[in-house]
Amino acid sequence: MSAVFAYRWQLAVLLFCAAAVNYADRTSVSAVLPLLRAGLGLSDIALGGIGTAFLWAYALGSPAAGVLADRWPRGRLLLFSLIAWSVITALTSTVGNYWQLACTRVLLGLAECLYLPAATAMIADYHGRSTRGTAMGLHSAGLNLGLIGGGVTAGYLGDHYGWRAGFLLLGLAGVVLAVVSWRRLAHPPVPDPAECAARPPARPLSTLSKDLLYLLTVPSYLILMGKSMLLSVGIWTFFNWLPLYFNESFGLSLAAAGFSGTFPLQVAATVGVLCGGLASDRFARRGTRYRMLFQAFCYLASAPFLLAFLGRPGLLYISACIFGFSLLRGMGQSNENPLICEIIPQSLRSTALGLVNLMNSLTGGMGVLFAGVLKSRFSLGGVFAATASLMALASLLLLIGFRYFLDRDLARRDRWDPA
Repeated sequence: MSAVFAYRWQLAVLLFCAAAVNYADRTSVSAVLPLLRAGLGLSDIALGGIGTAFLWAYALGSPAAGVLADRWPRGRLLLFSLIAWSVITALTSTVGNYWQLACTRVLLGLAECLYLPAATAMIADYHGRSTRGTAMGLHSAGLNLGLIGGGVTAGYLGDHYGWRAGFLLLGLAGVVLAVVSWRRLAHPPVPDPAECAARPPARPLSTLSKDLLYLLTVPSYLILMGKSMLLSVGIWTFFNWLPLYFNESFGLSLAAAGFSGTFPLQVAATVGVLCGGLASDRFARRGTRYRMLFQAFCYLASAPFLLAFLGRPGLLYISACIFGFSLLRGMGQSNENPLICEIIPQSLRSTALGLVNLMNSLTGGMGVLFAGVLKSRFSLGGVFAATASLMALASLLLLIGFRYFLDRDLARRDRWDPA
């Protein structure tokens, strides 16, 4: 076994762990919303504003994060991001009012936005088409497990020690991970040319306008971005409000609500992205275009599960429906980053991913805020059920891309002149 072969799977495992810490830190606040509401005297709209502050800061920083990751050593950028967001999470335990909390969420968004464009592109640097879906599925599994760990940890510590303890513990965990992974990320080996082409020279900032123009004229990429925006409205609404839904609808404790609001959603998504990544690599043997078809089918099949929120479902029934929805959604999601990395030239991958993060976070932040506004009128259940229409529309967009644009855009990538 070559050193580079071993490294590419070591990298996947390290980034799995970093992804788990990343999402645990960003979503742990959802599990302690009732404590924050009581302790800081916040309204439902103010609670929604906390989630929106993070997402919009994340959005605003994402384009620059993508540009940096296409020009700087990605491993070192990952380390900087990990250390920065971990310190900020720990500092969140010291805030004393709403504006201080909102400020830490803004800083967290700016620190965390550096992570995903660099991490996804670095995985693509070391994994070719035969293993890219599997490796990216493993990375996405870390994101999903982080949501569970963050929600359960923050909820349990909130019940027993107050809401500050969870932020402090999660922040320290990230610092420890940065120390453990320092050498492997700061000094990576050169990718195996038999599997992946070496990373091309960094493009100068003077080409940025040309690079952006190219990305904005690739229809398949724009369809993937639009699909991702639709899903972000619903998914971030789930992430932010589902623990409170279980707390209010079923009278669960904070720890139990944090568990119920993350476990069925994220365990299913974890299984989905792992299975979907393996399936995606199998479909890719027939051609990259079949990743998009598989994704469209998964999203369409997931939509009916959300209609269960329209009635008065029991705890087990609604948990089972959330599981089914999230399983199929995760299987579809596992195709997204491999598709982007195969549609877009290698030297523009992080920039492309940063723009997607920008739009995802802007629309996700609006979804979180509007859910807080609409909660009293339509109930959280009604808001969650409306997500079914977004899943169906996302599937339709993907089918249009598969039928009319994807083959042409793949051929255009091969003809792209980086000069």
